[in-house]
Amino acid sequence: MSFSDRQLSKLASNPRVWVVIGVSLAGVLVLVEVQRRRIRAKSSVNEDFGAFVARFELLPFPQPPPPAARLPLSGLAFAISDNIDVKNYVTGYGSTYWKRTHKAAEITAMAVTTMLKNGSTCKGKTVMDELGFGILGENRSYGTPINPQKPSHVPGGSSSGSAVAVAAHLVDFALGTDTTGCIRLPSSFCGILGFRPSHGVVSTIGVLPNSQSLDTVGCLASDPSVLHRVGHVLLQLNFLAPKTTRSLIIADDLFQLSKVPIQKTVHVVRKATEKLSGYKTPRHMNFGHYIASNVPSLKRFCEESTSQQHGISTMKALSSVMLLLQRYEFKTNHEEWIRSVKPKLGSDISNRVWAAINTTQENVKSLYKVRTEMRAALQSLLKDDGILVIPTVADPPIKLNTKKGLFTEVYDRTHALLNIASLSGGCQVAVPFGSHDDSPISVSFIASHGADKFLLDTVLDMYSSLQEEVGTLQLPYNTNGNIDAAELLKEK
Repeated sequence: MSFSDRQLSKLASNPRVWVVIGVSLAGVLVLVEVQRRRIRAKSSVNEDFGAFVARFELLPFPQPPPPAARLPLSGLAFAISDNIDVKNYVTGYGSTYWKRTHKAAEITAMAVTTMLKNGSTCKGKTVMDELGFGILGENRSYGTPINPQKPSHVPGGSSSGSAVAVAAHLVDFALGTDTTGCIRLPSSFCGILGFRPSHGVVSTIGVLPNSQSLDTVGCLASDPSVLHRVGHVLLQLNFLAPKTTRSLIIADDLFQLSKVPIQKTVHVVRKATEKLSGYKTPRHMNFGHYIASNVPSLKRFCEESTSQQHGISTMKALSSVMLLLQRYEFKTNHEEWIRSVKPKLGSDISNRVWAAINTTQENVKSLYKVRTEMRAALQSLLKDDGILVIPTVADPPIKLNTKKGLFTEVYDRTHALLNIASLSGGCQVAVPFGSHDDSPISVSFIASHGADKFLLDTVLDMYSSLQEEVGTLQLPYNTNGNIDAAELLKEK
């Protein structure tokens, strides 16, 4: 036997050698399994755009036998945000910490049951900003859903997964909650329709609260007829549409906050109404000045300013009231859990949550007084036939993983537009208007509290004409690929 053979024989008889070999082999196998799971996870994210935290199927209630009409949502599939209860599933509120410290729901949310009773199938729960406290759609626990319109940019939140699931055509519609813009903003960023109902008209039984004075359960869809049907079912409305005259009011000062040229927004609305019967000529106003004159309790929240340019000072004051009210009620709801669990959250969410927990609001009554006056002011402006037209958001989606400290002004402009429906309790539909600089455009239509059917019927009535006008904006190009100067002069 050679020296090398004797050495091998000696090594083979040493149990420590086999232990080392076994550990090394196990390590290799673990690395292979980790890589396999990463590939599978990445494939899963690519398949569903990272929109879901849980996939399951809740079948609809049985169809009534003939000659009864088919249920209004028959054949439609939907998803729900992770703050809406389904019996025997843990509602995670967008956070693994919340999910680990709470039991499975004992009931299914009334809004979900309503959808099932009307013929639709639930396909699962979607990602949302942790604790419903973000507007970007980024999530530390589950990852950020991929925006189908702009994959390298945020989808918007907090109902991010619901918006992505609809925009990627994974479901026909989705349910989410809207507190400070949580449906309207991701609808805008993902290029779909988003409906925030009037406050209090949709049951929140089985829905985790963020701020009860602002929370609503709403829906998102890519098809206007689907949004119309779901909205009517959600609010238990009569589908018959009474004919009525409509009066659109365009908030010029708020459109000046937007980076999108008015030719792609205001011009589209005016042209569309010219082709429709029952619409008065749209009138224009400075909404900020109107609010400053009609919401007297807001004065104490206004910053001293020598300039009221674009009404931003008044609208910023409204945003302050909205966010202070959200902080106060969130703290009331969740302070005990936050302080005891100390959950690890994304940095932006964590800052907002702890700001709420550490805030001491001295004069809470003043917040509720502004809310009451705001509802009355909007009702006085719009009456029974009025709809306020504003940009849904002022800025395009930001890139993923951008440093948040740079976006104070973006947040200010965003909240300046989203606070109107939130504080007044009115209803709002965000409508896609094509794109500008490769980012989706969204214009919103707002009606006063309780005018949900009027608003849904109006959006469905206008939608085809609006999209036709959006399409014509792509036509007047000269041979150099630029918009013809004569066409621009006409629009001006």
